[in-house]
Amino acid sequence: MMPVFFDYIFPSALVPAFLYGIYLMQSPRTALRGNRIGALCMFVAVALAFGQYRLFEEPAAWAAMVVGGGIGLFLAQRAGTIRMPQLVALFNGVGGAASALVILACLGTLSGETGWFGWFVSALALAVGSITFSGSMVAALKLEGRIPSPPLSFRKQTFLVRWMLYSIGALAVLAVIDNSLVVLYAVVACSLLYGVLLAMRVGGADMPVIISFLNSLSGVAASVSGIALGNMLAAGVGALVGVAGMILTQIMCRAMNRDLLTVLGGFSTYKASSETVETEVASTDDAAPKPSMRLTADAIPAILREAGKVIIIPGYGMALSQAQQAVKDLMDALERGGKDVKVAVHPVAGRMPGHMHVLLAEVGVDYDKLFDMAKINHEFPDTDLVIAVGACDVMNPAATTAEGTPISGMPILKASEAKAVIVCNLNEKPGYSGVENTLYKEPHVITLWGDASETVPGLTAALTQHG
Repeated sequence: MMPVFFDYIFPSALVPAFLYGIYLMQSPRTALRGNRIGALCMFVAVALAFGQYRLFEEPAAWAAMVVGGGIGLFLAQRAGTIRMPQLVALFNGVGGAASALVILACLGTLSGETGWFGWFVSALALAVGSITFSGSMVAALKLEGRIPSPPLSFRKQTFLVRWMLYSIGALAVLAVIDNSLVVLYAVVACSLLYGVLLAMRVGGADMPVIISFLNSLSGVAASVSGIALGNMLAAGVGALVGVAGMILTQIMCRAMNRDLLTVLGGFSTYKASSETVETEVASTDDAAPKPSMRLTADAIPAILREAGKVIIIPGYGMALSQAQQAVKDLMDALERGGKDVKVAVHPVAGRMPGHMHVLLAEVGVDYDKLFDMAKINHEFPDTDLVIAVGACDVMNPAATTAEGTPISGMPILKASEAKAVIVCNLNEKPGYSGVENTLYKEPHVITLWGDASETVPGLTAALTQHG
């Protein structure tokens, strides 16, 4: 009875506990508790695995756990919030590699007596795990700036990527038919190369989508490897991660008006639909009249003083300059002056979903002041002032007018519809997508080039000195 309890009943009960932890992570107020529940469940899962495979008396297993735990702790402490997307991509890759390595370590147990299903799930786990590892490593290097972020393009690229995928499928079928370990190693090699090509083809504004997709694949790899090994806990929890990651991927695709297959296919050549363009034109006609002459920095004190409603748009540049505390100080100063202050957060404002929420929560910005794009876009025509901090692509009007760019067709925060806009960016260079921002040229926009950790406090000083 006890082996049945620890091998099946108890592990099955852990899956809902993991699900509850994920549920709590939907809100910043309960995210810490959800993370702790997930960590506790993972600790119990490791203990169960040690007991199921009789590893408590194996020094090598204890050494591996201590070394792995030490590396994870070191990376988590060393990587600040700004580098969290890179860390997530790295963890996705390590998860995929772990699933593939577990199968590789057990290949010796495969024999002629193993049924076709065992060979199939082993090949599938090796393929998905290897793709996740190599793809995530490329994504992490792109986010870190070690590899150029624009999508890689070369002749016959689509042909090569498709045939790599076909080859992986053919090799997996061949492994099932011939029961060949050599063919399984070939599956690993082809999958590693396919993962590299897949991630290299994605760049610019589509990077959050590939991060979410690879997160889903890491769960799928764990689930399939659990099925191959008869481990219910790994299969259940992996499936949970895979489904959650795919839901997040779909949310990101909808937020960016993207199709997942097109994103994974490479450089997205989206065209602004007629519906999008007509909506943009209509909303522009209904917006408040813009100044006939271009605003200058000299007008900033008066604009800050007279504005009644202010929307702040944070971007990845805010994270790079570590200016979130300066943004919080500016918000406090504006509110002390009786202003209605809100923060508009685009789904891809950072390098991963929720990045801006975490950065602003770190400095005490109330979650109730953070509004997603769908909930705040209609308020821009009635807004007196928009202050953009390190944001470019997420409010670039070219997304609705230009064709054939990485952000074409992507929904944006309609900052251009406000009465006045102050942009605090490092320089006028294009954002991560490489598309020039046409907003900077509009007459009601004031641009303050420089580090946001210096320009944003300048706005706070201008407000308090002339308040």
